[in-house]
Order: sequence, then structure tokens, then C-alpha cells
Amino acid sequence: MRRREFITLIGGAVIGSPFVARAQQPAPGKWRIGLLMQRSRQDPLLKGLRKLGYIEGNNLLIEVRPNDRADQLVQFAAELVALKPDVIATAGTQATQAVQQATKSIPIVMVASDPVENHLVASLARPGGNTTGFSLVSPELSGKRIELLQNIAGELSPLVVLWNPADPPAAIAFKQTQDASRAKHLELLPIEVRYAGDFAPAFEAIAKAQPKGLVILSAPLMNIYTPRIAEFALSLKLPSIYIDGSFPRAGGLMSYGPDFDSIWNRAATYVDRILKGEKPANLPVEQPTKFDLVINLRTAKALGLGVPQSLLVAADETIE
Repeated sequence: MRRREFITLIGGAVIGSPFVARAQQPAPGKWRIGLLMQRSRQDPLLKGLRKLGYIEGNNLLIEVRPNDRADQLVQFAAELVALKPDVIATAGTQATQAVQQATKSIPIVMVASDPVENHLVASLARPGGNTTGFSLVSPELSGKRIELLQNIAGELSPLVVLWNPADPPAAIAFKQTQDASRAKHLELLPIEVRYAGDFAPAFEAIAKAQPKGLVILSAPLMNIYTPRIAEFALSLKLPSIYIDGSFPRAGGLMSYGPDFDSIWNRAATYVDRILKGEKPANLPVEQPTKFDLVINLRTAKALGLGVPQSLLVAADETIE
């Protein structure tokens, strides 16, 4: 297939999309950025861009697609690539893979877990190709989250793990959670959620199992439904932990993981450097150096749990 025919085919494939119908061509001096991510990740990135002088509607056009449905990522990635943005920012391994399959030339700024293991980049120091960004080492912290939850809740067996097996980092984290649970002699009950419609039966299964604790493994789908998961855990008086601080802020018990807002603010500087001419292949992939512990004290009280002084001192944020 010749290049012109290929471009015509891609354009025809997405012509009926409501997203594409609203797209506008950037005026001279304007930049276009594609985002394949959920809303909670967009806001800190756009805030960082505004600090650098990029104002949406002024010198910046934003094209957004969600990343919570794995079965739509290929379509959404193709739509973004067809719009010919100057940079595409992606949240998560699957979203990054989808865009990489759609383009080898448009720069990609990703935030994803273990990008070397998942073959997103050649190495952290020299990523190569058209992708750079930020690595999350969250799967390696699975044992730490169980330990933190145990410090508050005490007995955790059986322990439910809510996870999306279709998400590559979640699969790594699940194996590490299994190992950590085995070392602590905890019975582990895995409950799978691949799509939004899976939450209702998953919650029924958890309620029937009557577990002592809940660990949620990071995935875009879990990020989207954080408030719903937090509300469910509270209704069962179930001690729970997640990677993202948005979980305890929505009523979950606690979280431990990197500061995502800071990471996405930092990602804005990578977008800026690429727009100014730097190549993704030459920008090292950065890793988080700080991990935040967030505890919702109101939820702890509602669960009848006392928070040890050692955790109160260690917490980066407490919600009262």
C-alpha cells in the first residue's frame, strides 16, 4: 500500500468520530498536543504547561481520548495520530503501546510502569525511538502496601486483590503481591475487573468472601472508578489501600505511591523540550524519588481502627 493510500484509509476510518469532527487545525504559531489519558492525569499536565506559557485556546490545541478501555485504545491512538499532533502524552503501559503501534515518528511522552520490562523504551538512560517520559516503580511496592495496611488493620487474611489482568503492570504487581502475601502467610483472593461492567459482580464476590482487607492494583480503569471503589470499601468497613492519593481523598483508607500530580507537572517540561526541538531518544526516562503515604483518618475512625503514631508521623498527608 502506498503512503498516500494509507493516509486516506486512516482518515476514512475515523471520519465519523465525534472527536475528529470537532478538531480544528492549529493556526500558525500554535501547537497541537494529543492526550491519551483519564481526566485526573490531564489537569496537572495542563497546569504544568500553563506555567511554561502554553495556553489552551491561545497557542495550544488539545485533543483528548480516554484510556480506561483497553479494547478502544488502538482506535483512539489512530485518531490522535491522524490529527498529526506535535506531541502525544500517554498514561499507562497499554496506552503507550497503542500509540507506539500507530506512529514511529510523532514524539510520545509517557508515564508508565517499568517501561524497559514492557519494551516501551530501550533503556532509561537512552530510550531511543520516539518515546520518553517517566517510569513508575509502583509494582515493586506491592509488599510495602500490604505492610502498611497490616500496621493499621492488623489481621488481613483473607486479603482481596482487585486488579485488571489485561493491564501489564498490574500483572507484574499481582505476582509481587502474591509473593508478599505468601511470605506473610496471608490467604489471597484475586478478583478481576477488566471493564466497568465488571465492578458490580466483583463487589458481590468480595462481599460474599468477607475479607479482612482490600488491595487495589493500579490500572487506568481503577483510577477512573476510584470514588466507587472507595465507597464500596467503606460500606463493607473494609480496610483498603491503593497507589494514588485520590483514593483516600475519595474516602478510601490509605494510599502509598508516587506523587502523580508532581510527575505530570514534570512531564509538561518534557513536552516543552520536545516542542522546542529536543528528540525523545535523547531525553532520559526519569523515575520517582519520593513516595507519598496518605491516610484518611475519618475513614479509619469509621472503620473502628486506630492509626499508629509511627504512621501518623510518616504520613505525607492526613485527611481529617
